[in-house]
Amino acid sequence: MFNGKSILITGGTGSFGKKYTETLLRHYRPRKIIIYSRDELKQFEMQQKYHDSCMRYFIGDVRDAERMREAMDGVDFVIHAAALKQVPAAEYNPMECIKTNVDGAQNVIKAALANEVDRVIALSTDKAANPINLYGATKLASDKLFVAANNMVGDRRTRFSVVRYGNVVGSRGSVVPFFAKLIREGATELPITHPDMTRFMITLQQGVDFVLKNFERMQGGEIFVPKIPSMKITELARAMAPDLPQKIIGIRPGEKLHEIMCPADDSHLTLEFGDHYVIQPTIQFAHITDFRRNRLGEDGLPVPSGFEYNSGNNSQWLTCEEFLEMAKEFL
Repeated sequence: MFNGKSILITGGTGSFGKKYTETLLRHYRPRKIIIYSRDELKQFEMQQKYHDSCMRYFIGDVRDAERMREAMDGVDFVIHAAALKQVPAAEYNPMECIKTNVDGAQNVIKAALANEVDRVIALSTDKAANPINLYGATKLASDKLFVAANNMVGDRRTRFSVVRYGNVVGSRGSVVPFFAKLIREGATELPITHPDMTRFMITLQQGVDFVLKNFERMQGGEIFVPKIPSMKITELARAMAPDLPQKIIGIRPGEKLHEIMCPADDSHLTLEFGDHYVIQPTIQFAHITDFRRNRLGEDGLPVPSGFEYNSGNNSQWLTCEEFLEMAKEFL
């Protein structure tokens, strides 16, 4: 569905944007791939690897509504990946986080509507489910904006959906590269915040493939959540360094014991499909009233009342061997 189409990725020089670009170039023949981001150095570095004739690099900030509108001229699909994501930085700089994650989301929506973009998917995070820090709260607000945008489309073809997933193995700032660095530097122990802490595990390629598939599935207004395995952080540490002792240091501010992706409070809105869940919108749309069958003809069923999908109650768990295979490029 991406052959001959123009795709814009906000925050496109990040890990997700680069992997998404690589995947599009490998499997499709897009008319344009537009990388929209504010860091000229990262764009220069990305151009050294991705310089196909369809590539376009736009310097711009999602906070800049006019530039965002210009960049989306003639675009068919948008992936909104730009965000301020560091939890401590958001706590220290709350308005900066709000300007990017909330105001920026609204600018993306307005630009997509003005240019009659076909479909938009915004990337979310487990931290948006029952948020306990500002970053999660801004992503929840962003999710709500993108869902509600489907009521603003009028006669336009534009549709908006959200994809939410958890910890990406090897992503910047995550536990795998942090532990790997400590091990390389000769650490005598690995710090564990809580012995019962768990996290969902997904590779960057799996995240990209899930987003690609949801462009085909989406009707507009859904929050898509993949079914992915969990792992205890103590087991992860044991897999990476079986001979190193572990030191319990206590949960950090804004950190949860388990990642939540489908909250119990949304169980009455949640549908279970074969390999994913869909959280339906709380509001009604004129264009769709039934999300139980998606555009690919896949059928979903309501989950039980009170159902919560979190990394602690998951039915899928990674073994140490499976984790090492998943994370081998980062170890």
